[in-house]
Amino acid sequence: MTATAGGPGSWSENILEYFLRSNQITAEDGAQITWYHAANHKAQVNEALKSTAHMIEADVLLPSDGSEHGQPIMAHPPETNSDNTLQEWLAEVLKSNKGIKLDFKSLAAVEPSLMLLENVKRHLKRPVWINADILPGPNGHSRVVDAKPFIDTVTSFFPDVTLSLGWTTGWHPEKVNEGYSWTMVKEMEYICNELNQPVTFPVRAALVRQSCSQLLWLLKKSHSWPYSLNAQLCASYWIVDWLPGNSWLTGLSRKIAKALLSCSLVFVTVVLK
Repeated sequence: MTATAGGPGSWSENILEYFLRSNQITAEDGAQITWYHAANHKAQVNEALKSTAHMIEADVLLPSDGSEHGQPIMAHPPETNSDNTLQEWLAEVLKSNKGIKLDFKSLAAVEPSLMLLENVKRHLKRPVWINADILPGPNGHSRVVDAKPFIDTVTSFFPDVTLSLGWTTGWHPEKVNEGYSWTMVKEMEYICNELNQPVTFPVRAALVRQSCSQLLWLLKKSHSWPYSLNAQLCASYWIVDWLPGNSWLTGLSRKIAKALLSCSLVFVTVVLK
């Protein structure tokens, strides 16, 4: 049985439809959706909430020193402590109408975080994405989050949340950087082909050009997955460091998006860093 796209106010609502419905964008164009990334510390959250960003992304982990009674905190490794807990973060973000993406760096933080999310679910009538890097990717040396327990835990709590499943990646400006290999995208396809909810794939934009065939294949495979999302491909851009020589990026990404408007299931978050 094929699942249907999330309705208005659901966590799996198409972000294009959500922001169109709330008059925050003018067309079904993912490039109009802007992001505030790493909104972890309280000052960053305040800045994000005052900004024009549509989506707020933050990183969740458990503190290393046993502080906060084991509560999930907002920090990105190598940081292991923060002035902000997830509970405090949610309380502030709830005051806005911005979409949410929570990025998990360890499996241990997932369940206690989802319990906190469950407490505020009835107040969160907006897109919510739950992210983890579950597979090693190009130049990726960071530790991955174990895919099966991560997905099983998230779906047991929230079968209507959008999963954001990525690869660990790296970038060497003075070396030839390989893109996403066939092995990498086929492993991801194997994991996703039984899912019954929407999935997004965060990819590093500097690696898109050398990975076009692989990424196109992965997106097209979504036609055969259980979840069918009758919406356009959404390509959102986080440009934190425009590298010299990457003027091809916007045109190439739009070309990919235009070619894949009929693809189901997939949002692509393009990251250039």
